[in-house]
Amino acid sequence: MGAQWKHAGRVAQGAAKGALFTKLAKEIIVAAKNGDPSPEHNARLRAAIEAARKNSMPRDTIERCIKKGAGLLEPVNYDTVLYEGYAPNQVPVIVECLTDNKNRTASEVRVLFRKGQLGTSVMWMYDRVGVIEGSHPSGMDPEEAAIEAGAQDLEAGEESTTFYTNPTDLAAVNAALAGMGWVVSTMELAYRCKNPVDMADGPEKDEVIAFISAIDENDDVHRVHVGLK
Repeated sequence: MGAQWKHAGRVAQGAAKGALFTKLAKEIIVAAKNGDPSPEHNARLRAAIEAARKNSMPRDTIERCIKKGAGLLEPVNYDTVLYEGYAPNQVPVIVECLTDNKNRTASEVRVLFRKGQLGTSVMWMYDRVGVIEGSHPSGMDPEEAAIEAGAQDLEAGEESTTFYTNPTDLAAVNAALAGMGWVVSTMELAYRCKNPVDMADGPEKDEVIAFISAIDENDDVHRVHVGLK
C-alpha cells in the first residue's frame, strides 16, 4: 500500500464527498498555517489546493480555508495526533489525525480499533520519508527523473509515480521535479513501512482492507500508513 493508505474508489465513486472535503480543507488550513499562505511560495499548500481542485472543491471554499490557516478569519486550531497499533492479522498501522477535539478523536479511534490492537508501538517498523506523487505530460522516465532530482526510491504506477526522499530533501526534490516538467499532486511527509506484510488476496486481506477503510472514513483521520503490500 506504499507509505500511506489510499481508499480505493472513494474519489472515483463520488462517495462520502463531504468527508473528503473535510480532509482536503484541513490539509489546506494546516499547510497555510505552517508555511507561507501564498501557494507560489508554499509547495505543500500548492499541492493541497491542486488536490482540492481535482476533487471539485469550490474556489471560494479553498480561499476561505487559506484565510483560516493564515489567521485572517476565525481561528481554527488542529492538533496532530498519532495512534499506533495493528490491523487484523498483525498488519502494522499508524493513524495520523488532525483534530480540534483530542478526546472525541481518541474515543472514536478506540472504537474503530475494536477488531485490531491499539496502543502497541509499531513506529520502529517505519521510516520517516518525504513523499512526492506526480505525473509527467510527456512521459519522462521516472527512474531518470528520480536520479536527477535526488529521490531515494520510487514506485511507478499507470497514471502517476510516487517518489520517496529523505525528509530534509523533500522541498529540493519537489523543486527539481517541477523544473523537469513533473506535475506534482502530492507533497508531504509520511511513514513508510520497512518490511510490509505480503498478504495474498482472500478473506484475511479483505478483512484488513475493510478495517483500514473504516478508519480512513473518519473525519478526524488525515492519513493512514499501512504496512501492507
